[in-house]
Amino acid sequence: MLKNLDDDSHVKTRISQYEALKNGKGIDIAKQIVIAKILGQNQLLKKYGLRQHDVMRAKEVIDEVGITDLPLLRNKLTNIEGRFTRGYFEQIFQLFPCELRPDKRRGFQAYDGINNLFSLGYELLFWKCYRALSKAHLETHLGFVHVLKWARPSLVCDFEELYRYLIDDFLIGFSKGMKPNDFAARTIMFNDKKGKRMYLNKTKTSELLKKLHDYFRSIVNVPRIKMGKRQEIESLINEEAFLLAKYMRGEKPNWTPRIAELR
Repeated sequence: MLKNLDDDSHVKTRISQYEALKNGKGIDIAKQIVIAKILGQNQLLKKYGLRQHDVMRAKEVIDEVGITDLPLLRNKLTNIEGRFTRGYFEQIFQLFPCELRPDKRRGFQAYDGINNLFSLGYELLFWKCYRALSKAHLETHLGFVHVLKWARPSLVCDFEELYRYLIDDFLIGFSKGMKPNDFAARTIMFNDKKGKRMYLNKTKTSELLKKLHDYFRSIVNVPRIKMGKRQEIESLINEEAFLLAKYMRGEKPNWTPRIAELR
């Protein structure tokens, strides 16, 4: 059997990831993820001339959370993030065609087409993040903001938060000129009740997937780790996973997720 000499290089990373639950790094990572999500949302709000979050106040509120117990911290951070995100979606939904516009963000079992459009975009992002974290030898089921829920790998759910604003920006552009007949209804059963959920029709779904794959190859002005001042979005996701792993192993003194500016 031929085996790469670095085949067990993931061991130190995994041990460091488990230790982060107790040594304070997990708390720092959780806070950095929530702050980065708010900063990303601000990029989109700024691009479209909408009311931006008070980032300084958000950082103050998050930094003031003195909880050192990670499960309790999760609840606190989730509440803070939720307040900002609700206001964010209230604004960006106004950028969608009025005949398709939902009243609020719904994820699981949403019935309207736009919310299911977001879920589709986020699902593709989820697997990009899953691949990046796996390549960095991180345990995808050991997260710091999210807990394991519905068998969804919690670290992937954490990491996905850093880039949701990019998907939001893509979907705003993709939805321009869309009509109700771009969606098709499917009858489903949920909690013993029958209902109709709206999804993109097959033609539009194929178009979205192709354009979204191309979008991940678009260039952002974020320097690469080794050389170069720009890189593709997918490369950025892969590099950020490696930087997170290096921080956990103690090879970096801190970890601050890099946020790409929107143009």
